[in-house]
Amino acid sequence: MIGLESILAFKHELIISFSIFMLLFIFVGSNGVKPSTLVHLVNTLLLGSSLFFLFEPTDALLFNDMFQSNALIQLQKSILSFGLLLISALSFDWLKQHRNLLEFYLLLLSSLLGMFFMLSSANLLFFYLGLELATIPLAAAANFQLDKRKSAEAAIKLILSSAFSSAILLLGVSFIYGLCGSLHYAAIAQNLEVNILSQFAFVLLFSGFAFKMSVVPFHLWTADVYEGSPVAVTAFLSVVSKSAIAFVFIQVLYKVFHNLEATYVLSLAVVSVLTVLIGNLFAMRQENIKRFLAFSSIAQVGYILFALIGSATLSQTAVIYFMLVYLVSNLAAFGVVGVISDYTGKENISDYKGFYQENKFLSWTLAIALFSLAGVPPTAGFFGKFFLLLAAASKGYYLLISFAALNMVVSFYYYLRVVKNIFMEKNETPILAISLAPITKIALIICLAGILFIGLYGPIYEYIASYTNLL
Repeated sequence: MIGLESILAFKHELIISFSIFMLLFIFVGSNGVKPSTLVHLVNTLLLGSSLFFLFEPTDALLFNDMFQSNALIQLQKSILSFGLLLISALSFDWLKQHRNLLEFYLLLLSSLLGMFFMLSSANLLFFYLGLELATIPLAAAANFQLDKRKSAEAAIKLILSSAFSSAILLLGVSFIYGLCGSLHYAAIAQNLEVNILSQFAFVLLFSGFAFKMSVVPFHLWTADVYEGSPVAVTAFLSVVSKSAIAFVFIQVLYKVFHNLEATYVLSLAVVSVLTVLIGNLFAMRQENIKRFLAFSSIAQVGYILFALIGSATLSQTAVIYFMLVYLVSNLAAFGVVGVISDYTGKENISDYKGFYQENKFLSWTLAIALFSLAGVPPTAGFFGKFFLLLAAASKGYYLLISFAALNMVVSFYYYLRVVKNIFMEKNETPILAISLAPITKIALIICLAGILFIGLYGPIYEYIASYTNLL
């Protein structure tokens, strides 16, 4: 029998499920709800989900030990809810004008619910079900610009690559079951022996995660999907989806496959070098701002992988902290890109020449976001990358740290290239002044505050560390 404490362990899932059913009832029973009212209603529910981490966390192990909940998992769910809340607020003008607003929220909330199930999984089969629930709605959301061929192309590429990666991951899961006789994390960690077959199974499983995180060489879908999808969906893929997979991968790596440390350290070292290098090199060549941010996000994943070869507690803290920093930084950038795209239809970097002439607030917002993504002090991005490299240093991987630091310097070039266009290039016909909705401006200010203060306010890192030290 499920008691009150067990129900409280589901609080994030319950509020998202309530939101989905509420939208379904509105869709079936009423056509008179104003789009702006609907956006504010969903945002209010997402705000509640984002603040749940402030309440007393509930530890639970339910459904034949397939579902787990603890303080750290609930904090991660709140971070994901906060990410979707910011995306909704930043896309307010685009959303209220879209004729399929209800369907858009249904898709993204369903995907978010799947991510919650992934985070709470204590069983590989339960994780796989959550992964599919998180992925399939995103393919439909990628095709939400129904009048654009690129949007349909993005959806096809996303669903095909996701199906391929899921098949590889499921093959790895089947090998794990054959080796251990169970799919429960605890049983796998206890019974998994180090041999060729277990190492091969891990590589298959890691390949599935690598597809979802856009790790080189499994990144080929990323730029095309980012370019073809609506900016709101691109932001969700880049921030919320990537954060969820990173959080789950940390759990699986340290809790399930700790016996295979030698294998996963070697794998992570190789792909992290490739991911950072390829991400940086291709970001330099991009002319479309969404493709530029796609390769930028690939490079950021490489820095995360560097941290995962360090000690478990330090790495987990550093990655969660970095994903919080990455969330506000990348959403600030995508927020400005989305506003410009909605008002002008322009998405090339060359279109940003002289942007500062008429749009000073948006120019500074985008510039500060890019500085944070580059890791320029004193932005939060600098501290986020510092803690990632510190985690790798905990086990003495100084050569890899040096390589990562050099690539951070290289990344300054392509981030500053955009800033140069905004502030230093002249344009006889610059983008005219853009009027922001109040909720969009508030969301951008929240992102800016996060970029400027998360790194300088030490207790945030200590707060995250207090959760990881409990594990």
